[in-house]
Amino acid sequence: MLHIASRLNRIKPSPSSMAGQRARALRAEGRDIVGLTAGEPDFDTPAHIREAATRAMTAGQTRYTDVGGTAALREAIREKFARENGLDYNADEVIVSAGAKQIIFNAFMCTLEAGDEVIVPAPYWVSYPDIALLADGVPVIIEGRAEQGFKLQPDALERAITPRTRWLVLNGPNNPSGANYSRDDLVALADVLNRHPHVWILTDDIYEHLLYDGRSFDTIAQVAPELKERTLTINGVSKAYAMTGWRIGYAGAPAALIKAMTKLQSQSTSNPASVSQAAALAALTGPQDFITVNKQRFETRRNLIVDALNQIDGITCARPDGAFYVFPSCDALFGLRTPEGQVIANSDDWVMHLLNAQNLAVLQGSAYGIGAHFRISFAANEEKLLEGCRRIALARAQLD
Repeated sequence: MLHIASRLNRIKPSPSSMAGQRARALRAEGRDIVGLTAGEPDFDTPAHIREAATRAMTAGQTRYTDVGGTAALREAIREKFARENGLDYNADEVIVSAGAKQIIFNAFMCTLEAGDEVIVPAPYWVSYPDIALLADGVPVIIEGRAEQGFKLQPDALERAITPRTRWLVLNGPNNPSGANYSRDDLVALADVLNRHPHVWILTDDIYEHLLYDGRSFDTIAQVAPELKERTLTINGVSKAYAMTGWRIGYAGAPAALIKAMTKLQSQSTSNPASVSQAAALAALTGPQDFITVNKQRFETRRNLIVDALNQIDGITCARPDGAFYVFPSCDALFGLRTPEGQVIANSDDWVMHLLNAQNLAVLQGSAYGIGAHFRISFAANEEKLLEGCRRIALARAQLD
């Protein structure tokens, strides 16, 4: 009999990945599913990036590379960090991995001992707590409040830090709420972190280029340079460059951490795909104007879906600062019943009602640590978004 390691019992399958898989399975059964779960742009990877991959294959760039990425790509990443974030990294302070998720996995596996704590503000991307658990860590969840924009507050951070705290995870613009930390927000958090030099900071900046209403992006090592020597700054090409399937993430950090992560990567995946690295190089060094165009399209969609959701009785939706998700509240519906007599007790029940009654796939807020909300991706065309909102209104009308 196959024995499954007990460590796997600590985690659950990624809710977002499973929701997408479920929607595809239901479509295959013939159901008219509208899926608004995907955390990826619905735009094609730009032509010049795809062409760079083709040239790389034609030129025979299909062999192993250095474990931590090609020298050319790491140099482009160094230049990106300097140009856009004011961060100066040496060549041995940069790593490339098979997606930003692998970087987080590498970092936690390299630094956490059993019982070490990782502070994770909620709402959070679904993988942060589970990756910490796999690495024998203890996720310490700080639940954010809607009236504070779902952003971690300095006093809450201060209370959560203990001698066992090893990492603070920051993600902005945030998945799922779209909340972004301003320069002032980051300065206030840095004031706390400066009092606790044993705490490292993992900042996930993957949605950096998707900020709306003229907002500018700042990252904590830029705002508080004194924290750079204990900050892992993570980014990647998946969101801004519509390259989710190419699986390229990257990071800058002190050389000792990068060396340890590279060592671990050498015994897991080894180098990221060589052709994907060539494509990522073209992304970072090539034309950037399409990012602004795509951002404007996302902003239009954001406004469309927020306005539509706020017209539905019992649904309240704040206008997110960035990313391509809305995170509306559904707690006004709790206690109501479906036509079958099922009480809507939480966002899980509400999301299941949407799927069963109206063939609409969205994600429950409990997957992100906030049970009174649900997540909708607006990385879909306007027609699909309006149809999704129409189905939400119909599902709401079925409750009494």
